[in-house]
Amino acid sequence: MKTLKYRTLSANKETVNKQWFVVDAEGEVLGRLASKVAFVLRGKHKPDFTPHVDCGDNVIIINAEKIRLTGNKLTDKVYISHSGYPGGQKAITPAQMLVKHPGRVIEKAVKGMLPKNRLGSELFRNLYVYVGNEHKHEAQQPAKLDLNTIK
Repeated sequence: MKTLKYRTLSANKETVNKQWFVVDAEGEVLGRLASKVAFVLRGKHKPDFTPHVDCGDNVIIINAEKIRLTGNKLTDKVYISHSGYPGGQKAITPAQMLVKHPGRVIEKAVKGMLPKNRLGSELFRNLYVYVGNEHKHEAQQPAKLDLNTIK
């Protein structure tokens, strides 16, 4: 007697097909860019998405200094950090951060949209943010990713 066997195929580290994409952040809104990049880093755009496996792609973001924030977020939003010592709280606005470290604004936004566990840390290592038009990953032959085609 011949019967059909239905199996759910789950991706693992060996069977995942990782690709490289390059995204131009010039004129893009920060939150929209970050949510779509996190979606690709997580691998949710692939048919073989598995929640507990790093099946996402590598993403390179160029022109990080030309990102756009809507409303008054450039001056009103505040990133707060603490050193752990009394009086060690520091606050910085996105405008100040764009002057000092332009890539960190995008990194903070994307990291906040990834899982808060070991998998999220592993996924964050697949993100590369660069100021300017140049990046050092030409050997991987990254494909241009159009954010309007995602979701």
